[in-house]
Amino acid sequence: MSKERSTHLFNSIAPTYGLFFRYQKKRYEKNILGMKDTIDLSSYNSIIDVGCGTGAFCSALADLNLEVTGIDPASRMLAIAKKKAGRDNITFQEADVLDGLPFQDNQFDIAIASYVAHGMEREQRKKLYREMSRIAKHLVIIHDYNKNRAPLTSLIEWLEGGDYFHFIKHAETEMRDCLSEMKQCFRQVEVIPIAERANWYICTPNS
Repeated sequence: MSKERSTHLFNSIAPTYGLFFRYQKKRYEKNILGMKDTIDLSSYNSIIDVGCGTGAFCSALADLNLEVTGIDPASRMLAIAKKKAGRDNITFQEADVLDGLPFQDNQFDIAIASYVAHGMEREQRKKLYREMSRIAKHLVIIHDYNKNRAPLTSLIEWLEGGDYFHFIKHAETEMRDCLSEMKQCFRQVEVIPIAERANWYICTPNS
């Protein structure tokens, strides 16, 4: 899906998406708690959520007393996120990872993107990985689908026109093979299931 079409789509569905804020936040809280023995996010100071949507993940992360930055190219998503934030340790900013992010190298302890990668084209995902690796000091976490396909999800993703079907087959390989200026985007990629149909792809930046 083109960048412009994607932004238009998410602006149009923002009000509906916002209705699921509480449900999404609870799911993210469950994920964070379930991963605590592997990665205790509360032990870090700063995190950026790339493609934050209406801010449910940002809100869950802010409850850990992290300094949270949420970015998204869809202005209507961000407008809802700002209304629902309710915390002074969250900053929202309109930005598109495909245009390059307005942040310094290693500015954040962790960069995370939730259900963003699968909707991009393959070359777009390389840009996502490169930029996240650049701005993250310690970890990049790609929270996204695994190979366990659900019929409804497959239908929705087919209609949306993203690259879901290739992504779920090749996600780990893509991340391991991603090159930036002839260097690996990530030094290491660890895949951990966090739900029946979702993984955390935990990547170590090559910086």
